[in-house]
Amino acid sequence: MNDETKAIIKATAPVLKQHGEAITTAMYKVLFEKYPQTQELFKHASPDQHKKLANAVYAYAANIDHLENLAKGIEQIATVHVKTNILPEHYPMVGDALLQAIKSVLGDAATDEIMAAWEEAYGFLANVLMAREKELYAAL
Repeated sequence: MNDETKAIIKATAPVLKQHGEAITTAMYKVLFEKYPQTQELFKHASPDQHKKLANAVYAYAANIDHLENLAKGIEQIATVHVKTNILPEHYPMVGDALLQAIKSVLGDAATDEIMAAWEEAYGFLANVLMAREKELYAAL
């Protein structure tokens, strides 16, 4: 991820803090409507899952230039993903839903530049999580 992308993501952190729950609520709606097979993956999720995800997305944006600050959170997320059988093929579906939700909630404020940065940032984080989850699955 280049420095320009990191700067754009970091600049969006306050907006994500303000609108995070609306974005993640919209994301789950899009995810379950467009990819109904993903509903099964969330059958044991807590009722405040959208809040947890909103906090995680905000933390990622706020710490995009210091990802070492997120090591504990990434490990927790990867562990939960393995317990709930999240697989690499699920990540594009979630990414699609997340980007649609960001655009939907932020409207014109979600410029092409911001959307491209978030697409790159999501892909980067997805790769980090998938790599760690691969290690965890192998240890089972």
